[in-house]
Amino acid sequence: MPLLTARQRMGAAALILAASAVLSRLMGLVRDKVISWQFGAGGEADLYFAAFVVPDIINYLLAGGFMSITIIPLLAARFREDEADAWRFFSCVFFWMLVSSLALTVAGMIWAEQLARLTAPGFSPQAITRLAFFMRIILPAQVFFLAGACFTALLLLRRQFSVPALTPLIYNGAIIAMGLLLPLTPGAGALFGKGGHLGPDHLGMTGYCVGVTLGAGLGAFLLPLRAAAAGGLRLSFVWRHPLLFRFLLIALPLMLGQTVVMLDEQFLRVFGSLVGDGAVSLLNYGRRIAQVPVGLVGQAAAVASYPFLVRLLADGENERFAATLRTALAASVGLIIPCALLMMAAAWPILGIIFQGGRFGPEETLAALPLTRLMLAPAPFWIVYMVLVRAYYAHGDTLTPALTGTAVTLACIPLYYFLAVPQGAWAVAALSGLGVSAYVAWLIGIWARRHGTAAFAGLAPLAGRCLACSVPAAGIAWLVADATLARLPLPPFFAACAALAASGAAFALVGVPLARMVAPELIEMAARPLRERLARKKARDATGADACQNGKDA
Repeated sequence: MPLLTARQRMGAAALILAASAVLSRLMGLVRDKVISWQFGAGGEADLYFAAFVVPDIINYLLAGGFMSITIIPLLAARFREDEADAWRFFSCVFFWMLVSSLALTVAGMIWAEQLARLTAPGFSPQAITRLAFFMRIILPAQVFFLAGACFTALLLLRRQFSVPALTPLIYNGAIIAMGLLLPLTPGAGALFGKGGHLGPDHLGMTGYCVGVTLGAGLGAFLLPLRAAAAGGLRLSFVWRHPLLFRFLLIALPLMLGQTVVMLDEQFLRVFGSLVGDGAVSLLNYGRRIAQVPVGLVGQAAAVASYPFLVRLLADGENERFAATLRTALAASVGLIIPCALLMMAAAWPILGIIFQGGRFGPEETLAALPLTRLMLAPAPFWIVYMVLVRAYYAHGDTLTPALTGTAVTLACIPLYYFLAVPQGAWAVAALSGLGVSAYVAWLIGIWARRHGTAAFAGLAPLAGRCLACSVPAAGIAWLVADATLARLPLPPFFAACAALAASGAAFALVGVPLARMVAPELIEMAARPLRERLARKKARDATGADACQNGKDA
């Protein structure tokens, strides 16, 4: 009899991915801290963040971020039936992905300046030239991301979560390392110090762009390739397979359906370029903070639960499928609401700690403050999306999320241009949250009509109880944070640290007693992972003790 239940195995997977998400988010914040310190908001920073628009869209067009979702169900079924044919199918998908990504990357590099004008219409001609230079450095990373996604999907199918968990750490580490070290490298100025108005020996943010491609090559491609090879990877030159058409039918909606969630970051960059200098950077910094709780809570739960949801459907266990989905949604929503509200309350000290310093002064901190709070508000909808969309994909339904998301995207574009841009960066941030929230609400409604409401049973009352205990705690924490920053005679960084600690303590002092009275399940959710970990340790110790005793008896 296995020592771990399905829930515990899913919990262990979620724990690995959650640890990776925590470290990755921390490294991402360190990366952005270094960038903000060196370059502030505007100028080179705007160009760097805008340089990701075209590469990211290429990734979306080839459904690279959804590779595990599209290929895992087909590959899992094929491995159960015919292992040799499963490897042929995998090889076919891999080589088509490699060729397609190479073709789009080369095209993007050739027409980089034209694409730069299209994706950053508010930039000057000199800035467009520099932006095209950055794009040409970053674009090859997509070949590594897209080809490596095939190997990562294979590892997830094998429930090998450690290597996929390392990928973002290597990626962010390479960006930071190259950003800091390339300017110190002899000859780097002659090789890379081109592409704009900074002069032949001024690298600017070129090192960070080089780090993007290097990190993608090492972390997203070579590491998963090596792990897959160690587990018995069998690649062959196969260009045709009967399952390829079915794979394309599943992936095509993800390729063509550019949902508002996928394009949210790109909208902030494109329409931010029309708002004015520094808007792209400030919106990016605010979004980075807002996505921290989403990444920590939602990504781990969504990625870890997906293979189990697929297996439950394949085994015909619909009730357990609904129960697993309900558990993932409840845990995610129950954790994200207090986390997001606390971060909204402490946004000022958080921004002060992470970004303020160097060329990012107090004025930039105050300018990013409302943007950060606006983008934290829809965090529960982001969490629901990350879990629910994988339930759609587990059913083999990629069309519904793609069509509904594309419809919301098309509705948002004129709203961004005609309503948000004239009002400024805050309106762009607000519309971002409203678009995502409307999309997720639509997906919930469709799911309820098709599959019933069992997956959402108790979710709305839980959210209400979370708000009931978290809103008062966040209000007190907000007052404490502002008062500490205003009155404590310390240097800005240490004042921000003190304000963050004080606001966190105030939130806990008010929120925990309220949670015990109003929403005791929140305490249970927070304590359950620790209890399960202790139970697993106890089981392993007991098994080891039994083995030792049996050895003595023998």
